[in-house]
Amino acid sequence: MNNPREVQTVVIGAGQAGLAAAHHLRRAGFAPDRDFVVLDHSPGPGGAWQFRWPSLTYGKVHGMHALPGMELTDADPARPSAEVISEYFDRYERVFDLRVRRPVEVRAVREGTGGRLLVETSDGDWSTRTLINATGTWDRPFWPHYPGQESFRGRQLHTAQYPGPEAFAGQRVVVVGGGASGTQHLLEIAGHAAATTWVTRRPPVFREGPFDENAGRAAVALVEERVRQGLPPRSVVSVTGLPLDDAIRRGIEDGVLDRQPMFDRITPTGVEWKDGRHVDADVILWATGFRAAIDHLAPLRLRGPGGGIRMEGTRTAADPRIHLVGYGPSASTIGANRAGRAAVRDIRRLLDREPAAAGAAQGRPPSPHTVAPPRHLTPPPVPAGSSAGR
Repeated sequence: MNNPREVQTVVIGAGQAGLAAAHHLRRAGFAPDRDFVVLDHSPGPGGAWQFRWPSLTYGKVHGMHALPGMELTDADPARPSAEVISEYFDRYERVFDLRVRRPVEVRAVREGTGGRLLVETSDGDWSTRTLINATGTWDRPFWPHYPGQESFRGRQLHTAQYPGPEAFAGQRVVVVGGGASGTQHLLEIAGHAAATTWVTRRPPVFREGPFDENAGRAAVALVEERVRQGLPPRSVVSVTGLPLDDAIRRGIEDGVLDRQPMFDRITPTGVEWKDGRHVDADVILWATGFRAAIDHLAPLRLRGPGGGIRMEGTRTAADPRIHLVGYGPSASTIGANRAGRAAVRDIRRLLDREPAAAGAAQGRPPSPHTVAPPRHLTPPPVPAGSSAGR
């Protein structure tokens, strides 16, 4: 066991969902390093945003919801979103004194002793009563497999490796995927590439008109129903469709967004269909999405027969100690904020009901870390102009 350090809650991941959860832990009276700890494997603040391509400027980011307690203001829309949001997250961590530990790789979470969970990391182990997993999807890009894929003599890369449009100058590019990333890549690459081809498994669904609160709730409910049944989550975007904005309209009119059905095989020089049609390609760009990065939870055997983890709100149905935030219906910036608050509320109830369970189970007095945290905590200083406390 290597004398694991004890806390009430371990938060894994310091993206939007993890920072929101840490913020709500602080507001609930949990102290960082004493009652909870945030572990993040990234080299710096910013979550997955820090890895976004330079051409994704802040002005192109749609639906970025502020973290709880501090608005993101006066951001230059022409700056790369990776810079803007990383700086914002860094400021947020410091203002609310969240003390994120990085880079720390969580290798496994397994059952510990006395009703506690054991979190094994590259920086030693932690023993915890509860766990908030906020690892998102960026670390698990989904690569479909097609016959002949290994024979392709060109370059294959995923959205997670997208370097920006200039890297495709003069090349013939096949973009696979009908989501937001696929269309964004195409619109950028078309001005640099010799030729582009867009292929998707299903015809893309474009959404006209405003996406109001009722439509948003309905979309989230569809995703939520899947995870309630223990099925792998789908993205919220997959059930909302793509907004038909001016850039998309121009792409359709210019022939850039001329969708072709999915090819049947990959050849050394390109892709081909069963009818014999062939498209030459230098690059295949897989804009095929991501899967939940939860392999470290495998020892807990949370997955059900449906292939997913059955959820009750943010809590896993199989284990009330474990919450997944930024998973399924909460995999959006506003959803992550709400999920963090809901997870902390549930955890507080659990710890208040069983504050000394770990110590009692081992026949010893409860340690200071197994006692319910204080109900009040003086909030950290907040800079002028923030929205804390609203």
